[in-house]
Amino acid sequence: MNNSEIMKSIEKAQERETVFTFNVGDTVKVSALIKEGNRERIQAFEGTVIKIQGTGSRKTFTVRKNSNGVGVEKTWPLHSPLIEKVEVVRRGKVRRSKLNYLRDRVGKSARVKEIVK
Repeated sequence: MNNSEIMKSIEKAQERETVFTFNVGDTVKVSALIKEGNRERIQAFEGTVIKIQGTGSRKTFTVRKNSNGVGVEKTWPLHSPLIEKVEVVRRGKVRRSKLNYLRDRVGKSARVKEIVK
């Protein structure tokens, strides 16, 4: 076995069995495990997915929300054991893979169209 095969086998073992299904532009609610001292709790973070990048166990996604007029972004590894669940609140209709332009927008112009089924 060479190094790349060993790395692939280690990364494959790190991936979670159930993968969350969401896309860029979706509004999601991420339930993440927060450790404070010796206590643990689950905290929800709801916002728009502005980018998904990477492959395999290194895949990450970034969620952005406005909190009291200030833009807040968090990036999580998709296969992290600290993520309890990811709920899709609404599906967004976008034509780009990275929504970096949303950082400059405020109010109604920062919204993403919803897919109506």
